[in-house]
Amino acid sequence: MTKTAVLDWNGFSGLPDFASISDDDFKPAFEQAIKEAEEEIEAIASVEEPPTLENFLQPFELSGKALDRICSIFFLRSGAHSNVLIQKLEQEFTVQLSRYFSKIMMDARIFVKMDTLYIQSQQGMYDSETKRVIELWWKKFIRNGAKLDAQGKKRLVEINEKLALLGTTFGQHVLKDEAEWILFLEQTDLSGLPDDLIASMKEIACEKGREGFYALTLARSIVEPFLKLSNRRDLREIAFQAWSKRGENNDDNDNRAIIVEMITLRNEKAKLLGYESFADLKLDNTMAKSVNSVMNLLMPIWERAKVRAVTEQTELQNLAKNLGSNEPLAAWDWRYYAEKLRAEKFSFDESEVKQYFQLDRMIEAAFAVAKKLFGISFEEKTAVALWHPDVRLWEVKHSDGSLLGHFIGDYFARSSKRSGAWMSQLQSQHKLNGEQKPIIYNICNFAKPPKGDAALLSLDDARTLFHEFGHALHGLLSDVTWPSVAGTSVSRDFVELPSQLYEHWLTVSEVLKSYATHAKTGIPMPQTLLDKIMSAQTFNAGFCAVEYISSALIDIAFHKGVIVSDPILFEYKELEKLEMLDTIIMRHRPPHFTHVFSGDSYAAGYYSYMWSEVLDADAFQAFEETGDVFNPELASQLKRFIYSSGGSCDPEELYKAFRGRLPSPEAMIKKRGL
Repeated sequence: MTKTAVLDWNGFSGLPDFASISDDDFKPAFEQAIKEAEEEIEAIASVEEPPTLENFLQPFELSGKALDRICSIFFLRSGAHSNVLIQKLEQEFTVQLSRYFSKIMMDARIFVKMDTLYIQSQQGMYDSETKRVIELWWKKFIRNGAKLDAQGKKRLVEINEKLALLGTTFGQHVLKDEAEWILFLEQTDLSGLPDDLIASMKEIACEKGREGFYALTLARSIVEPFLKLSNRRDLREIAFQAWSKRGENNDDNDNRAIIVEMITLRNEKAKLLGYESFADLKLDNTMAKSVNSVMNLLMPIWERAKVRAVTEQTELQNLAKNLGSNEPLAAWDWRYYAEKLRAEKFSFDESEVKQYFQLDRMIEAAFAVAKKLFGISFEEKTAVALWHPDVRLWEVKHSDGSLLGHFIGDYFARSSKRSGAWMSQLQSQHKLNGEQKPIIYNICNFAKPPKGDAALLSLDDARTLFHEFGHALHGLLSDVTWPSVAGTSVSRDFVELPSQLYEHWLTVSEVLKSYATHAKTGIPMPQTLLDKIMSAQTFNAGFCAVEYISSALIDIAFHKGVIVSDPILFEYKELEKLEMLDTIIMRHRPPHFTHVFSGDSYAAGYYSYMWSEVLDADAFQAFEETGDVFNPELASQLKRFIYSSGGSCDPEELYKAFRGRLPSPEAMIKKRGL
């Protein structure tokens, strides 16, 4: 069809009609939408009457709907189902969008209007949510150059456009490295691997035209279990090196020069806006507020984690020796021997546990918890074409049967999808000009089984599913008036609270007994295995904390205003200062650290997961203290203040409204076993 299908959503229940959208539609639709958006902004800026909510803020918030629509579909595709044309257009669109947003943020006419409303808001003229919206916009304008002189604005536009292009290129390089690397194995190479992993590897090899072989790829759902379970140390090393060197292979996908340029430009941007460093700029509108606050959180836990990891390393080295290995423990050995030690200590292994974590049952479990906590239900709609045949759609309903929104799940790994897992939206909830229902999606990268077999998840995979669904609930349960504060539009170190908190309900006995059923027999997980899983919750805790916190610390180090000429040497020297174990690497090494370099959403912000972890552990403890992890009164408070309020109030105030006090880190430290 034409570009209309991208902009006019005439599919099922107001969704886009994906079956009618061609890749060739994107460019003309984007050009039309950005032109319309610019005209809308010009009309708003040209109003001569004094600004009011009706003649300024409301039309400003609602402007660019067509642009929002095409961008939501296009960037969904660029992450979840990309191709050469999409990647080419992504480089064009990100630069044009950067230019478009810079033009708005630096339009003196718009800022004067916002400044007028800001002064009025400080005089008590508006309700609390509207006041919050105005304050956030006012600060955003200033942080994006509204008060710079003409020369400063011109330079900031150039920096933003260059950073947008570099970030897009960085992410595309990682996607290409992951998609292009593949090692075809023979039957004799599969020692130690479980049947479900072998079946998935065989399926991928067949798709690649190599029947009779087994494909080892860099999809996390393939490479991680391979590193845990393969008896072939030589192959583990090959896989580990390929995984750890994504974006660092002296080829067209090498990201090292991009990192250097991005750090330089981010430093310049921060100075231009009056900040000492890019970290100071990014942290200014977070709960943490400053680098010192971040370091005060991370460093004490880092020291505890290192001590724990050294003990774990000694245990693993001794185990390896007892099993006949005389080699010093290497990074590609850690997961392998840790899995063997887990089996020895707790009498279960991952392949046994996976039989009880079927994807469909875990989706049902996530929905059931949401129904019990928040009174919402999910009804699958199977005859709706989406962006890939594997993608699934559910209608989400309130307890009275009325429509709340839509949830879409895209769960399986494929070469056209970037790695990791994430939540996003086709549209957010708001109540301006009639209520808009949210359309939320989750993207995961679980191994796809052969046709007819159940998709099996590791415990970590199941946690990922619950984590991303927690984000989805933050979008679905949003109940605000203004679009700019809907759903996950909160500070970076608060946004992980709803997702990480939701993970806790996965391992509640009641949930596992009902939904963790054996793939072949249908028998619920036995209490003995459930007890073992719970006992092993803090196993390998030092390793997990070290690989995460090292990534967060290096992220901060990159953005403290330093000059970086060689990111790998910088990484080495910083880790040396931290006395990093040489048997563990960062969870995300710089050349493939997409959180930080494929855009700036988590730049100087990767610490956010641990900041939110303090909140989530403390919040779940509130339920445990009542003796009922589904306590209805507390669940109602949780929905009201955490999942439904979006960014309509200061996050610290929202947390205090839910918990009655600020969080204590003790619950998090106990949860991590540190």
